[in-house]
Amino acid sequence: MTEKEKKQKLKALKDTVRNIPDFPIPGIQFKDVTPLFKTKESLRDLSDVLVEEYKNKGITKVVGIESRGFIMGPIVALELNAGFIPIRKEGKLPADVFEEAYEKEYGIDKIQIHKDSLSENDVVLLHDDLLATGGTMLAAVNLVRKAGVKKIYVNFIIELEDLKGRVLFPEEIEVVSLIKFGI
Repeated sequence: MTEKEKKQKLKALKDTVRNIPDFPIPGIQFKDVTPLFKTKESLRDLSDVLVEEYKNKGITKVVGIESRGFIMGPIVALELNAGFIPIRKEGKLPADVFEEAYEKEYGIDKIQIHKDSLSENDVVLLHDDLLATGGTMLAAVNLVRKAGVKKIYVNFIIELEDLKGRVLFPEEIEVVSLIKFGI
């Protein structure tokens, strides 16, 4: 894909994202990614752009964060000839897990990954739909680090740039957001 084709696809994808005012609470402008999955054309464009970004990075596992990371994560994993690993909320995985706690607006939350899902030879693409304040993804990075993987890449479909969540991530982790919005 040429740079021009990529820019065209990204513009069309950005135009497809739906803005929902005052959701889930007054004052929030919610960026709804679900229209991106509604047509085969937008789903294909999103998949193509994601795969193009990571096709030469040696990705062995795509790790998706519950729940919207479960939509594109497996699709991208298949296209990259990689496995897919879920990060779930506390209590949803049946085998031995690594766990990481993080702060949310209303308290502490925990995410988990199976201990046997990653190895020191893995190159991991961590994927989620939205970068806002960055707390959930930073917890996911810390969780994946517990497995001792070789390298971690971080990807979001959307980034809310004004919230500056990107600054949480260490320099050695490449963070890519396909679509960027101000607030």
